[in-house]
Amino acid sequence: MDTYLILSALAGVVALLFAFFLASSISKANAGNERMREIAGYIHEGAMAFLYREYRYLVIFAIAVFIILSIFINWQTAVCYIAGALCSVLAGYIGMQVATKANVRTTEAARNGMGQAIKIAFSGGAVMGMSVAGLGVLGLGAMFLLFAKDVNYIAGFGLGASSIALFARVGGGIYTKAADVGADLVGKVEAGIPEDDPRNPAVIADNVGDNVGDVAGMGADLFESYVGSLISAFTLGVLIFKGGEGVLFPIALCALGIIASIIGILVGRGSNADNPQAALNMGTYVAGGITVVAAGVLSMWLFGDLKAFLALTAGLIAGLAIGKVTEIYTSGDYGSVKKIAEQSQTGPATTIISGMAVGMYSTMWPMLFITAGMLVSYFVMGGGLKGLYGIALAAVGMLSTTGITVAVDAYGPISDNAGGIAEMSELPHSVREVTDKLDAVGNTTAAIAKGFAIGSAALTALALFASYAQSVKLDAIDLLDPLTLAGLFLGAMVPFLFGALTMEAVGKAANEMIEEVRRQFREIPGLMEGKAKAEYATCVDIATGAALHKMVVPGTLAVVLPLAVGLILGTESLAGFVAGALVTGVLMAVFMANAGGAWDNAKKYIEGGEYGGKGSNTHKAAVVGDTVGDPFKDTSGPAMNILIKLMTIVSLVFAPVFVKYGGLVSHLLK
Repeated sequence: MDTYLILSALAGVVALLFAFFLASSISKANAGNERMREIAGYIHEGAMAFLYREYRYLVIFAIAVFIILSIFINWQTAVCYIAGALCSVLAGYIGMQVATKANVRTTEAARNGMGQAIKIAFSGGAVMGMSVAGLGVLGLGAMFLLFAKDVNYIAGFGLGASSIALFARVGGGIYTKAADVGADLVGKVEAGIPEDDPRNPAVIADNVGDNVGDVAGMGADLFESYVGSLISAFTLGVLIFKGGEGVLFPIALCALGIIASIIGILVGRGSNADNPQAALNMGTYVAGGITVVAAGVLSMWLFGDLKAFLALTAGLIAGLAIGKVTEIYTSGDYGSVKKIAEQSQTGPATTIISGMAVGMYSTMWPMLFITAGMLVSYFVMGGGLKGLYGIALAAVGMLSTTGITVAVDAYGPISDNAGGIAEMSELPHSVREVTDKLDAVGNTTAAIAKGFAIGSAALTALALFASYAQSVKLDAIDLLDPLTLAGLFLGAMVPFLFGALTMEAVGKAANEMIEEVRRQFREIPGLMEGKAKAEYATCVDIATGAALHKMVVPGTLAVVLPLAVGLILGTESLAGFVAGALVTGVLMAVFMANAGGAWDNAKKYIEGGEYGGKGSNTHKAAVVGDTVGDPFKDTSGPAMNILIKLMTIVSLVFAPVFVKYGGLVSHLLK
């Protein structure tokens, strides 16, 4: 078994080598003229400055958690925690470095048409994807082997990944939406200038935000989902299968998924040069097909039947279905977005009302697909503990091709940046037409990736929840017990509290940005006429400082609240707490992500010439809807996924403490 585990972990090395190959090919591409390089330099410097400052905050947090784990759990779990945190940080750093180089090279390539531009943008995203998958499999496999295959320690790796992911998602989300809202409300609505106009002081901060939110943030999100699904499968697999096949199957599948993703990326880079959507789809389908075949072969080899394959396939199908539903509710090609655009003719109020309704409607189908995937994977494995293992495999199935899933998602912000650089560099309109087509496809791929993230979060959290129940020896949760009910209601409240904190943070940060943009328009002579240069660095600094200060409270609460419930109310109340947070968190994530995406594309649909087009009152109403939707879809909504998994894995890691010391209130009542 050890040999196969080592080979699986080495697939992570292959992924990192492929990422290095792609990064080298991007670096060799032409970065354009002096003006393009200057703008790209501003974006790169702003993005890396944000990361460095964010990591300084996270070092303090990581050291504190390391000490707590060393004292109250054990040093092995603490070491795994640091390893998980470092792998997450490293994946984000590599992805950001390359994405902020790929953007300007995509712009330059767009001068020569679609083919070379999509190749560079997709390659830039693939570096992030390969870094996430490679460091996930390599890091987790190394920790598992280092500590003699003891699953009690590797939960710390997931805790490290989840805690970094939450701060990256929240901090990056606050940054990008503060800049975006400031740029849109003052630039588009008040000043009436186009998006990405160099006269707008917030335009560089907006482009930096695309990277810190949608590259580093999404990468960290799917990294912790990836390792979380593997940890849940490991934990349950060890309990059920004594021969090691319960551990070997998920990690071997993810290793094969890396190879499949590499093949898919190569296919995507070389096909359908004039149709970016078809190229990305082809790569994704090839990777998915190879992985499904590999899953069937592995299932027969390790278990002697296809039960594990069927459980995993149920999760993969559920993920694809959720992605498609997400596209239907958020794409301008379908009725929901067109209805919001139509409603915008009567003003911002009806824009908001119709978008909220679309978001609420959109929760039904994903919940049905998650439920179906859960039930099929549970019963096909035979129920009981094996059924719970099947649910963990369903989550692994959704994430087995994370390498190409992240690549397709990170391609979006690179394309968006490329369009911004083209606009600010005053390149020919034909270049902007190419980058706009790339960006439009990126909006759809981002929505689909969010759907995968939400579905996998639900199944991963459920599997981790089952692992927690095993750790504290809970066979069932008694909903008639008042302490359990108390935990249930408290848990159900947390996503709303978390959403309020992150939305408020965006509002306050955006307010600072709006005032600064207005000040520059007012006080810098010749700025509106294009005769003076905006003070971009000031806006970047405002967004960075506001994001980092305001991410601390919501990020810390996600760790502190489950600890408080477990210590005060006890293990069963904590089970109720996690269950309540899981249900409302998934619903909030779907609602906010889809409502925000629908508002965004309704605005783009109107900008395409419908209902008066750009500059009309309908367009202004749609911009207001898009502004409300920005923190929905890019800050609060995506962070819900990480919130529910982080609280579940905190519960799992600290389960021994809760068993020994928890339940202060229940002890007093007795």
